[in-house]
Amino acid sequence: MHPNRLEPVEAAKQFISLHFPNCQGAILAGSIVRGKATETSDLDIVVFSKNIHSSYRESLIVGGWPIEVFVHNLTSYKSYFESDRKRARPSLPRMIAEGVSLKNEGILEAIQEEAKQLLVIGPESWSEETINLKRYFITDALDDFIGSNDRAEELFIANTLAELTSEFTLRTNRRWIGASKWIARSLKEYDEVFAEQFVEAYDLYYKTGLKNEVIKMVDKILQPYGGRLFEGFSLGK
Repeated sequence: MHPNRLEPVEAAKQFISLHFPNCQGAILAGSIVRGKATETSDLDIVVFSKNIHSSYRESLIVGGWPIEVFVHNLTSYKSYFESDRKRARPSLPRMIAEGVSLKNEGILEAIQEEAKQLLVIGPESWSEETINLKRYFITDALDDFIGSNDRAEELFIANTLAELTSEFTLRTNRRWIGASKWIARSLKEYDEVFAEQFVEAYDLYYKTGLKNEVIKMVDKILQPYGGRLFEGFSLGK
């Protein structure tokens, strides 16, 4: 616990006053704003300043708070929006759309609306070629998983399989993906029942070594797109 720390919004406002007094806008985002803060949560702050020539990111500890600050000028954020949409991980748009204003000289409304619209539109659709490529990689990992009798290797194969299949499910449904904790959050946002079944299948494997539920889950995910893919797959021919 940190009994002497300021409340997060107040700490963030003081940080802006001290370090970016001439900025045109600033937003507090992240788990604290979403009401999901933990003991190790930091303050995610997005700053907009017309005096910044190029965007940058910096990590600091101020007043007992770990702070991640993302600094942009009034146009540099747009290239990040486009990059995030292409990789289907809307890190910056989500922070800006969900964030709480710390300072606003009349610029945040338009930027936040732009971020919200991007989140609604969703990522780019996968082509049939990409879907088949991903089916092949999932099939390859699944075959390794089924055939392995080495527990250490299986754990890493299972991790790969979980990442590949979660990505496949979300992208084929034109939903945003994530990394680490955002994989689970993205699955829940897509379908809470499916997310629970997905987690239960892998949890059972990790606890008992039983593979059947994972195998059934993978086949269920692939089935609408033609199932497992090996024979006939070609790349670069």
